[in-house]
Amino acid sequence: MAVERSARLMQGNEACVEGAIAAGCRFYAGYPITPSTEIAELMAASLPCVGGRFIQMEDEIASMAAIIGASLTGTKSMTATSGPGFSLKQENIGYAALTEVPCVIVNVQRSGPSTGLPTSPAQGDVMQSRWGTHGDHPIIVLSPSSVSETYRLTFESFNLAEKYRNPVILLMDEVVGHMRERVDLHSLSMSVVDRVKPTNKREDYLPYDAAPDGVSPMANFGDGYRCHVTGLIHNKKGYPTSKAEEVDFLIRRLHNKIDHNLDDVLKYEEYMVDDADIIVLAFGSVARSAHNAVRRARQNGVKAGLFRPITIWPFPEAAVTALAQKAKHIIVPEMNLGQLRLEVERVAGSRCQVSGINSIIGELIAPDQILRRIMEV
Repeated sequence: MAVERSARLMQGNEACVEGAIAAGCRFYAGYPITPSTEIAELMAASLPCVGGRFIQMEDEIASMAAIIGASLTGTKSMTATSGPGFSLKQENIGYAALTEVPCVIVNVQRSGPSTGLPTSPAQGDVMQSRWGTHGDHPIIVLSPSSVSETYRLTFESFNLAEKYRNPVILLMDEVVGHMRERVDLHSLSMSVVDRVKPTNKREDYLPYDAAPDGVSPMANFGDGYRCHVTGLIHNKKGYPTSKAEEVDFLIRRLHNKIDHNLDDVLKYEEYMVDDADIIVLAFGSVARSAHNAVRRARQNGVKAGLFRPITIWPFPEAAVTALAQKAKHIIVPEMNLGQLRLEVERVAGSRCQVSGINSIIGELIAPDQILRRIMEV
């Protein structure tokens, strides 16, 4: 049960639940899977206390389908999983993107492929979070590096989902999900954003009528508005179409509504980058190790800095380009074989050198490993 207290010792997965409920989440459908299971357990206990509903589904595909259905009725909805379950959700994530159904998907990453190391940390779902589902689809992916930030970004995930009528992925990792830190909930007060409702007459309502870069008002199922929802490419009425101009308009609008609002969507943190020759670019729990390494490098007279993308997708391309223009080297430590480094290399081009520190053994990259690389380059 969500209890009102000033400060608490909280686990990352617990903070995720608290943030979701504070943002207005009232429906959760999921299937237990390590290391995200605590989210389901706590949701099962907490949601009935605030008038919400929890349901354990038969699998991850059905879980994703259930939160889409609940969201269509106007209920803020969420599911949580880990690597193998995240893979199973991908088809319906694509459905939610095309039909513009707001929802939040939490992925507490663990080592893979397949069953992998179920209780060990990893960051191997970076590319899957962006490209896991089929077709050209829009997505927003946020990644926290602390327990308090998990609360804030879960809350923000719901706000972004509602504002842009889009699925939002919270990409955690096992370290963040299971570690415990002091969290002051009173200091994390945020404003709730709800989806825009139609104001025109019911007979005039078009569920997908918006400007080329806009978001359509969304009526709830049961409110008397005519709504047609299909996974096929559709026109402004929601009916299937194969007309070239309607197909092109829809797909481009889905992307434009996010790409034209990057100032609102993109979030990142910089530490000592203004005069840095060496930039460490890290996210999630690895960014904590990177912060320590950069601080120690500075103590040794090395001009190092940290860039931490909080929004992983869309990628903060302009900010990284600016760093690449003034830094000599960008180091990308991550618990995979270089998924985010590929994106950094694409953006940096020939402007500066890019190298990676990669771990796939189910252990957090230590500050000493990052410091050694900083001193080497």
